[in-house]
Amino acid sequence: MDNARRATEDADFRGPLDVTSAATFVLDEHDAVIGWSPAAQELLGYRTDEIIGRPVAAFLTPGGVPAPGAAPDPRAAAGRAADAPGALVPLFPEHHVHAAVHRDGHRMHLVVAVCPLSGTGRAERVVVAADRDRLREWESRLAMLQGLATESPLGFAIYDTGFRLVWCNAASEREIGRPLAETRGELAQELYPRGRFVTPGYPETLHAVMRRVLETGEPFLDLHFRAEQPSDPGREHVWSCSYYRLQDADGRVFGVCEDAFDISDRYEAQRQVSLLVEAGRTVGTTLDVLVTAGELAAVAVPEFADRVDVDLAPAVLAGEVPGGTGPAATDLLRAASHAAARPGTRHVDGTGPAGNTAGERLRPLPVTYAEGSPQHRSLASGGLVLEDGTLVVPLRAGGGVLGLATFVRDGLRGFFDHGAVAVADELVARAAVSVDNARRYTRERESALALQRQLLPQHLPSNSAVELAHRYLPTDDLSGVGGDWFDVIPLSGTRVGLVVGDVVGHGLHAAATMGRLRTTVRALAPLDLPPDELLKRLDDLVGQSAQDSADALGTLTGDDDVAAGATCLYAVYDPVSRRCTMARAGHLPPAVVEPGGRVSFPDLPAGPPLGLGGLPFECLEIDLPVGSLLALFTDGLVEARDRDIDKGLDTLARVLAEGADSLEDLCDRAVSTLLPDGTTNDDTALLLVRTRELDDRRVAVWSLPLEPVAAGRARELVAKRLRDWGLDELVFTTELIASELVTNAVRYAEGPLHLRLIHDRTLVCEVADGGHTAPHLRHSADDDEGGRGLFIIAQLVRRWGTRYSRDGKAIWTEQALPTPPRSRPGIGAATGRAEGPVLAAS
Repeated sequence: MDNARRATEDADFRGPLDVTSAATFVLDEHDAVIGWSPAAQELLGYRTDEIIGRPVAAFLTPGGVPAPGAAPDPRAAAGRAADAPGALVPLFPEHHVHAAVHRDGHRMHLVVAVCPLSGTGRAERVVVAADRDRLREWESRLAMLQGLATESPLGFAIYDTGFRLVWCNAASEREIGRPLAETRGELAQELYPRGRFVTPGYPETLHAVMRRVLETGEPFLDLHFRAEQPSDPGREHVWSCSYYRLQDADGRVFGVCEDAFDISDRYEAQRQVSLLVEAGRTVGTTLDVLVTAGELAAVAVPEFADRVDVDLAPAVLAGEVPGGTGPAATDLLRAASHAAARPGTRHVDGTGPAGNTAGERLRPLPVTYAEGSPQHRSLASGGLVLEDGTLVVPLRAGGGVLGLATFVRDGLRGFFDHGAVAVADELVARAAVSVDNARRYTRERESALALQRQLLPQHLPSNSAVELAHRYLPTDDLSGVGGDWFDVIPLSGTRVGLVVGDVVGHGLHAAATMGRLRTTVRALAPLDLPPDELLKRLDDLVGQSAQDSADALGTLTGDDDVAAGATCLYAVYDPVSRRCTMARAGHLPPAVVEPGGRVSFPDLPAGPPLGLGGLPFECLEIDLPVGSLLALFTDGLVEARDRDIDKGLDTLARVLAEGADSLEDLCDRAVSTLLPDGTTNDDTALLLVRTRELDDRRVAVWSLPLEPVAAGRARELVAKRLRDWGLDELVFTTELIASELVTNAVRYAEGPLHLRLIHDRTLVCEVADGGHTAPHLRHSADDDEGGRGLFIIAQLVRRWGTRYSRDGKAIWTEQALPTPPRSRPGIGAATGRAEGPVLAAS
């Protein structure tokens, strides 16, 4: 800056032929030199005493350059001058180039101007000379200044210290639309009343920028100024402006110089490119249709449009592909709306809700466009529509229209040119891909959630045996399903089957495999198999499935089947005996919490994971006090990358021992303590079970002789107990059922023989014997004397079946209770014990 100032101060703004600075000499009527200026001596090298009286031809040759050689002979030159009087006339006012010889002998080219004199005695002419190159440089500068003032597209203006216009060039006049004579003296802010600087970190107004330049002396370069051009009202322009302070030779500040270049087209193009880049970065960051629509609306405001509305077909929000034509096709949902935060912004059609702010998820509301509106025409044609500052672009994907994006410009930007239309089309096309991806994801997620609803129990069955609570957290947040599962299966005799399992892997593949295993367990459980036998059959089926997959793939192993290596825990709880029998296939043992708060993990044999085959499973039977708590879980709850499984088990035991007001609260505490951030590295399932006991008033058991008279005795006992329970309506059918079951046992089985009634949510009648022969339901011929007992029973009960044990089998039936029952003895308290004997022997 200092160097530039010094160069300016040293500059000579006089022309090279100015008599105050140029080389001058005076000639008499014979063209002899009679006057010689110091500037002439500096230019040509001759001293005054060497040149006075000699002819001008001694150093200046009209029309040519003297031959090379030593210094010219003044006398010869004088003779030539005498032969050619007036050789330098006329030379004024035009400039002529003459060859000259410096005193040291080198040749020069001078531009001379000759001014004739009169009434001055001997002085005939004054010659003004300057170096040709210096004159050309000077003339170039003059041409440059003339071009800047008249021809340059760059606007120049000078303002005084009060910010009033002093001078401007032709380009500035064209921008202002008035001549300098009319605008001189006006304030800068009056010339551009609504203008503002948009370069970050700088003042916004013209006066603020000029004031800082005047105060600090530091120039401002390449500031972007946006304003309505006075000569082009109604349209906003952008200029690249620079400002620097003006000082005179004495250093006094007298104003500010402004240069400005209209970069509206370049700025708009760059802004549109930046918009597309920003859209690529910010649109489609999630797989949520509404969020994606909101991102499209937000990215275009306010740089590209003053308001953007995004409307989608209802099918898109449901994950489906829009289809059909006609009036229904114009019924859309307002998915997003974003407007610039300045007054005057108008709504697109007046039918939609108010715009949402950035980051706000708009609740979709119906919007219908009138026939003939730009939106209606766009839907009808499938193309974009431009009308009165409103641009409607359809969101197209896969050959269909997903919805519309409406861009609105107000005020100074009230129109869209061809470039803006192309940018909007590209922007919407990119967003449509993201919206379609989100739509596809919505469909897949809904399918996955539907699969989850089918694979996992959404509502556990109510029963008298246990109180339940559960939690399920898949690690795959996108699909919402995983490979862990749990289940509660009602069994005969008011017992309940409890299952928890873990399939290797995550996502839909693991979930589908989990569904196969859960379905298999639910199919095997009603067979009343012991837990170890059930796991053995499940293991066989998994191994067979893996082998089938291996054969289909032409491989030796079934690694493609993720069921191989799955783990499972199966337990059966009997609320009558309070016994729990369990077995596991490579799964973690359950936690058992006694009523006093003591927590233990039973020493249950692990067994191999499912699908390995060849190794046995073992059962463990434990007695559970009334009110005991069982916690069945998968390893995702207690194992993490930063925590080993033993520490997780200790933490779970501590939480269970502390207890909570309800099982639901205890579930929440366990999950929040072991998974504090709500995320898990593995699928997680937790099933909490509080045990109950059926008291003696609801259970009756009798031992009967293995004799024909036992059938009559069974009828008497059943009738009496049912009347005591207030179930008179069921006496006849139950007598028949008990009689037929006992008769079959006496005829085909062996002792001992037991009859049991359970009054629960249904009436259960069981006859147990020491045989292992399964009864068969069959149709008897008309002449058969027997074989109709089970057929009759099957018509009278809701369901029936056979349960096997080490000591024999039990055939059981379930009947619905009368509605409403006249009397139902209550269930024993969860923490209390039943009073009186449970077994009543005959």
